[in-house]
Amino acid sequence: MPGLRGPSDYSEEPPRHPCLLINAKQPFNAEPPRSVLIGSHVTPVDFFYKRNHGPIPLVDDIERYSVSICGLIESPKELSMRDIMTLPKYKVTATLQCAGNRRTAMSKMKTVKGVGWDVSAIGNAVWGGAKLADVLELVGIPKLTKTTESGGKHVEFVSIDRCKEENGGPYKASIPLNQATNPDADVLLAYEMNGEPLNRDHGYPLRVIVPGVIGARSVKWLDSINIIAEECQGFFMQMDYKMFPPSVDWDNIKWSTRKPQMDFPVQCAICSLEDVGFVKPGKVKVSGYAASGGGRGIERVDVSIDGGKSWVEAHRYQKRGVPYIADDISSDKWSWVLFEVTVDILNGTEIVAKAADSAANVQPENVQEIWNLRGILNTSWHRVQVRVGRSSM
Repeated sequence: MPGLRGPSDYSEEPPRHPCLLINAKQPFNAEPPRSVLIGSHVTPVDFFYKRNHGPIPLVDDIERYSVSICGLIESPKELSMRDIMTLPKYKVTATLQCAGNRRTAMSKMKTVKGVGWDVSAIGNAVWGGAKLADVLELVGIPKLTKTTESGGKHVEFVSIDRCKEENGGPYKASIPLNQATNPDADVLLAYEMNGEPLNRDHGYPLRVIVPGVIGARSVKWLDSINIIAEECQGFFMQMDYKMFPPSVDWDNIKWSTRKPQMDFPVQCAICSLEDVGFVKPGKVKVSGYAASGGGRGIERVDVSIDGGKSWVEAHRYQKRGVPYIADDISSDKWSWVLFEVTVDILNGTEIVAKAADSAANVQPENVQEIWNLRGILNTSWHRVQVRVGRSSM
């Protein structure tokens, strides 16, 4: 693409914060220490997890950069950044979460395939950009359209980056047209993150943000948008990010029997304590995050200090000093909540956290129930072991 290119090697990677926990260097995949996530409702850009499938694309000339919109439409167009930035700008606070978040814990039960994420392959940001519904109107697709006159039912996003999984081709994914053309779905072509232009790791100059859906559908470094009849046939839609039962292994897997994963289930994690840690006897603050996909709010977060025998409800919030009410107009519906509760710890024990969303969806008690060979969607109760005393470290 003129103005934007996908390098063939890793010699021109951007700088990253030294505190990131690196899970893979090439391609670069990293997450922040879990304690960083509870420092603020909005995750600082430097500490937002990095998920990549190849070398980071480079912009050589932003004035020459454009996005093509084509496929099953009457009036294909090429849109420059100026064209997109002329449209009304919206800010959407939304949580992105890799489908493999908490994969490491799942792999302890039985080996799974994928990047070894801890609990921090998730972050919450204020994304700024044009609504996709407005962009699609420029090519003659009205809002709330389910099918174009030419039979288009899905919107495919194609990146400029190169992925080994696509045999050196671009990363791509799709969402249904009725979601893309619904202004209330808040799908963005984003050019800002937390009030600043996107950086290279997060999709500069333009990326898709699909709130409430696994991060794999929020395509970065956007090259083109295709209106297609069937969902995207790319690797990451058809041969990855699908939920299989524990009985399926690499010998009997049939990818075509499952739909691509979209919404992420209700999730929570403790971030104030490591999986195994030491505390002083007495009052201990337990805090972390909780989130659910599809715009569902968090109705409750429960914390146990006796391995799940008894529970106390944690305080939930998005903005300090503002009461959080799930699904209320005053709350950010695409955004996580942070939680905290102070408990008395006198002896070594297991602390557990679990959440329920506004549709009464709950987390499974044990990872065994949801183990899958790709290690995605580990939403089991989050457990940490604490010992009372001093660490010998």
